[in-house]
Amino acid sequence: MDFTSDNTASCAPEILAALAAANVGAAAAYGADAWTQRLDRAFSEVFEREARVFLVATGTAANAIALASAVPPWGAVLCHREAHIERDECGAPEFYAGGAKLILLDGAHAKIDAAGVEAALTQFSGDPHRVQPAAVSISQASERGVLYTPAEIAAIAAVTHGAGMALHMDGARFASAVAALGRTPAELSWRAGVDLLSFGATKNGAFGAEAIVAFDPRYGEAIARRRKRGGHLLSKSRYAAAQMLAYLEGGLWLKLAARANALALGLGEAARVHLSAPVQTNQVFIRPGAAALAKLRAAGARFYDWDRAGGDEGRLVVAWDQSEADVRAMGALLAAIG
Repeated sequence: MDFTSDNTASCAPEILAALAAANVGAAAAYGADAWTQRLDRAFSEVFEREARVFLVATGTAANAIALASAVPPWGAVLCHREAHIERDECGAPEFYAGGAKLILLDGAHAKIDAAGVEAALTQFSGDPHRVQPAAVSISQASERGVLYTPAEIAAIAAVTHGAGMALHMDGARFASAVAALGRTPAELSWRAGVDLLSFGATKNGAFGAEAIVAFDPRYGEAIARRRKRGGHLLSKSRYAAAQMLAYLEGGLWLKLAARANALALGLGEAARVHLSAPVQTNQVFIRPGAAALAKLRAAGARFYDWDRAGGDEGRLVVAWDQSEADVRAMGALLAAIG
């Protein structure tokens, strides 16, 4: 019963088929191939707006390069203290931006809000002794699986843009958010004020494909240059592009995410007395105590400790291809811990 991460999941058959189809003959390199050339149009159709799309190999690269395109070395990014860019990217955003600083904000369930951003901005001025805020980054879904509504995003965007900053969204699990909220990709991104989106596919059925989606064209040139300088301009771009095209085609991305979300809701119901965050996507956070977590592991369950090893909170992540039998067995274990 492996619920450690959706990164452990297999590749969806539709995406494997797309890779096989792309693997015939020669194709132009460095994004000049037919598959990559179709990406801007495909994403623009899904998001109902002209957008520029840049493929990269990892979500960390997507976040770091996107932020670096909007943040100078003397700049700062406002984000939640549990954000992936703070906890899990080993300083990559700071590295790609040449030393820019992360300013950490609080908020329930790893979400920030407009009031928190506004309050944080009061400590800054044009003083050359201090970094200058240049971007706000939010995660959709948050690091605790909780969602931002379009209204919440728009409120953050209003403060962000009012201060002359860019709004970045870490969308490693953006598909889960769209599937869960039943809102359009546009409503959860640029229509709410998002300028730059890190669009993930690897966690949700892709072999390894991530993208930066720039809704504001002024960031395009910087992303293109920084992607190359940072070692993420893929020479055989067709393979990543073919995955993304198959991922979007016919709504596959939402179908896969919806299945994972639904199974996670079942786990959340079984563990409802121990939930430490609402179950809104494919992540389930429980705090039954260290002894109970140890019993779950002894019964064959695999999951991550959250916040610290040996603590009292655990995270279970349901992948798109999770076995329903494993979900039922895990649900029974969760219900039995009382």
